[in-house]
Amino acid sequence: MITKLFRNASVFTPQDAGKPKAGADQGRIRIYERGALLCRNGRLAALGSEEEVLKGLSWDDVDLEVDLEGRCVIPGFVDPHTHLCFAETREREFSLRLQGMEYLEILRRGGGILSTVRSVRRTDEEALFRATRDRAFAAMRFGTTTMEIKSGYGLETATELKMLRVIRRIGRETPLDVVPTFMGAHAVPEEYRDRSDAYVDGILHEMLPAVVRQEMARFCDVFCEKGVFSIEQSRRILAAARQAGLGAKIHADEVHDVGGAGLAAEMGAVSAEHLLAASEENLRAMAESGTIAVLLPATAYSLRKPFARGRTMIDLGVPVALATDANPGSSYTESMPFVFGLAVLMMGLSVEEALCAATLNAAYAVGMADRVGSLDVGKQADFLVLEAETPAGIAYHAGANPVVAVYKKGERVFGHAP
Repeated sequence: MITKLFRNASVFTPQDAGKPKAGADQGRIRIYERGALLCRNGRLAALGSEEEVLKGLSWDDVDLEVDLEGRCVIPGFVDPHTHLCFAETREREFSLRLQGMEYLEILRRGGGILSTVRSVRRTDEEALFRATRDRAFAAMRFGTTTMEIKSGYGLETATELKMLRVIRRIGRETPLDVVPTFMGAHAVPEEYRDRSDAYVDGILHEMLPAVVRQEMARFCDVFCEKGVFSIEQSRRILAAARQAGLGAKIHADEVHDVGGAGLAAEMGAVSAEHLLAASEENLRAMAESGTIAVLLPATAYSLRKPFARGRTMIDLGVPVALATDANPGSSYTESMPFVFGLAVLMMGLSVEEALCAATLNAAYAVGMADRVGSLDVGKQADFLVLEAETPAGIAYHAGANPVVAVYKKGERVFGHAP
């Protein structure tokens, strides 16, 4: 048994009460101004004031002691929405958007997601793995210790399975915990142009059964949006996924209010994601169903769109999580600190609410809260040491990486010991 003591730290963490935090509760966190963490075999054995943790502790039992020199410690970030598995970037498309072309117009012309689909289809699996691994390590350097990665750049069975194999391999060959999500319903591929119902049939009868049979994913996601997949098509896909044992997620109301948030509530989806155009009526339905709103402020920033109404959602009682949406088109960033800062400065979340959104609620959004998302005894010792006095430093020091060290299961996987 390996025992490690981390002391002389300012510890900030949400406290897990067995469900996502919502409303006023999302802003309540525990603070230990001179705190300590005791880790045994990669899990938290004790957390509290340094005096409490040291009481009754035999120094002979401590294999490593680390003085954190008063720095701020928070749980490792959980990034619950990424498209990190892709082959090539889309800088030319970025320039088109700067010139005023709308995102859905680029998609209609065969760009956007469809451009990435073409590059992923022609890229061999090993090359795709190396590119994805590099981005996963970049995310880890910004403090992400657990992440979801979606497929959805294959849009055919063989390539979707190739992506999911890569995604699962990232979880095996990096320190990160990785949650794979099947998203064959990310767009309608070019070979099915104007035949979206036929493509949905293919998802239901071929693609989804193959994913389930090979146990390649934990969740199924669908892009429910005007010009992509309708409410009824999305309902069919998610109902089949749930029946097959996968959790339901929805890209909902990103550009238009088509009722995706309401469908998420109706289906009992774990999360609805984006929600820039979601109506208040459907947000209230999400609050009643307990569906988590996964908000992606870096996407609104990149697309130069109004930000999702995070403040309103919290006030309505919707549990809110934050994610990067890391992808080559609409949000090319792996930085959860950047997302945290946008949430505080542009979406009206308090620092405490943003901390919960980027850790505990995000962990619930990917079904990992039993292990990660908060510094609670028995959970994995996944935590960050920040060059800051409080989590406010994440937003305050704009454009910088505040992470001094990243610990995963009690092991330092990035940075240096203070």
